[in-house]
Amino acid sequence: MNPKKGTSMINVTESAQKELTSYFEGKTVSPIRIHLAGGGCSGMRLSLALDEPRDGDKSVELESFTFLINEELAEATGKVTIDMTQYGFTIDSENEVGGGGGCDCSSGGCGSSGCGC
Repeated sequence: MNPKKGTSMINVTESAQKELTSYFEGKTVSPIRIHLAGGGCSGMRLSLALDEPRDGDKSVELESFTFLINEELAEATGKVTIDMTQYGFTIDSENEVGGGGGCDCSSGGCGSSGCGC
């Protein structure tokens, strides 16, 4: 993985940059928010969504894209790298965030707890 260096806080790999460029082709480019989303058994995980700036956001301009992240989340994550895999975007952070889903999928107990395993 070879991240593009646009800022020390957020890096976007070449494959992710190409996918974003392709997605927005012929469309108005919207700001992209990095946020915590529910992750089933694995708990919260970093995710991307189209959004508008809010109070308490950090805004980072990379290439032709604006990335938004809540200031508190940015402090918790440290550096963030956005990549594109065959399964979609991945967002990795320097510091672990989220996790702790609360059920053990290997125990077979997820069916009744609604974890969706």
